[in-house]
Amino acid sequence: MTLEGIGKRYPDGTEAVRDLSLEVRAGELTVLIGPSGCGKSTVLRMINRLVEPTSGRILLGDDDVTRVDPVRLRRRIGYVIQNVGLFPHQTVRANVGTVPRLLGWSKERSSRRVDELLELVGLDPAQFGRRYPHELSGGQRQRVGVARALAADPVVLLMDEPFSAVDPIVRTRLQEEFLRLQAEMRKTIVLVTHDLDEAVRLGDRIAVLSEGGKLEQYDPPARLLGAPASDFVREFVGADRGIRRLAVTPVTRETLQPLPADLSGLPRVRLGGSAYDALAALLGASADRAVVVDDDGPVGALTRQQLLDLGQQPVP
Repeated sequence: MTLEGIGKRYPDGTEAVRDLSLEVRAGELTVLIGPSGCGKSTVLRMINRLVEPTSGRILLGDDDVTRVDPVRLRRRIGYVIQNVGLFPHQTVRANVGTVPRLLGWSKERSSRRVDELLELVGLDPAQFGRRYPHELSGGQRQRVGVARALAADPVVLLMDEPFSAVDPIVRTRLQEEFLRLQAEMRKTIVLVTHDLDEAVRLGDRIAVLSEGGKLEQYDPPARLLGAPASDFVREFVGADRGIRRLAVTPVTRETLQPLPADLSGLPRVRLGGSAYDALAALLGASADRAVVVDDDGPVGALTRQQLLDLGQQPVP
């Protein structure tokens, strides 16, 4: 999906977004983040024409979405919002099957798809299918919202602060579940959030926007944190960006030191795990060195200073 110079000017002259160009790669999760009023949610709504662009083009495959029927377009694009937006008078099954019904699917096909999606998001169809939204927890409602957005196998999935309305513990679980789903589906996703930690955790690429939808930087999380492109980005990602960067930096064989002769009492961390988790294990054990293991056993060692230095190294 490609955004080419899109803009939104309101009748009073306010420019919510001005000349934004962005390439969203197929199968990746792109995060839009920035301060309040930077136009990130407006960009999301322009993609599915809930807000009409006043300039530019949005290309979905070979189609310019600004020139196609908006109703048909929205049936090709899944949309998940902060407060879910489930129909309160309909059961979970009916909510998830909304778009297949609108597309004229048979009852049998729609029912199979609903069962498949509820299982995919971790909800037993027999247990939850006949419930109504008010009978679900906030996390369960959010899962149903994701299932509904995926019902017709959309080309693109749009998510507007989808996990911000639930408590931090549930939010973390939902993020973990969503990462699992994305690893299976590899959908093209555009997600809006105000939470930098969420952006770093979920995003393949992060677009930092400033006022007027100006694109300040568009990079993978590690590069964004390791090489801010401007003073605006540097200030936005914060002084603790080195620690955040460790969360998206894996422990690799190239970083390992030889194993010490005595391994007793040393914490163990997984090869391929995050450098952040490795540092947490070291600090929790008050140790200066950790043993790195894979499925076959110890493969090397890693020091606390290595990890601290890793968070500060420049990104090429």
